[in-house]
Amino acid sequence: MPHSPCLLWLLAVTSLVPGTQPLVAGDLEGDELDETPLPAVPCDYDHCRHLQVPCQELQRAGPAACLCPGLSSALQPPHPPRLGEVRVEADMGRAEVHWCAPSSPVNQYWLLLWEGGGAPQKGPSFNSTVRRAELKGLNPGGAYVVCVVAANDAGESRAPGPGAEGLDSADGPNLGPCGRLTVPPRPLTLLHAAMGVGSALALLSCSALVWHFCLRQRWGCPRRGRPSHAGL
Repeated sequence: MPHSPCLLWLLAVTSLVPGTQPLVAGDLEGDELDETPLPAVPCDYDHCRHLQVPCQELQRAGPAACLCPGLSSALQPPHPPRLGEVRVEADMGRAEVHWCAPSSPVNQYWLLLWEGGGAPQKGPSFNSTVRRAELKGLNPGGAYVVCVVAANDAGESRAPGPGAEGLDSADGPNLGPCGRLTVPPRPLTLLHAAMGVGSALALLSCSALVWHFCLRQRWGCPRRGRPSHAGL
């Protein structure tokens, strides 16, 4: 049976083109697999890590795309940070304050410190990577309230201060931006207090003895009756 002219022409063209190879189904599957994007993983970002690089920079620097945690709108003030561990050094009169960043865009942080019912003392500003700061000039035996404030172009986070209800101690778990801070007395202060109490007790004892002897000299000692001899 004679071959069709069109079929013969196609076979001739195929044989004349150099480097022409038949398509294999396995090649198509390999190409499709190479073009499949890898699943994105969370970025190595920690809200509580000190000097934490912003997540957007981690996305640009990484070899593959990663996912950043969700943030609130930059047109709104940031949510309050969470106050973390507070380490007190009574001998030096200072404390190290640690906090965690909120899920909001932040440009800077600062600390507010209340002692008693007076006005708060505002500390210096820190950039958005900082999660740790130092308080200095604390009085031994003093009681304070410390708050961490976050700010961006839209405003600053809320700091309830010492008037907040249910304010937790900064020494324990805390979910808010504020906490109570108590500085214990210095060891030397305790030693001096113990020496003062001991000196006062010794002085009282000496005074009591002197008063006792003065009374004896003035009134005399009571005389004991002579023993009676039986049979005399």
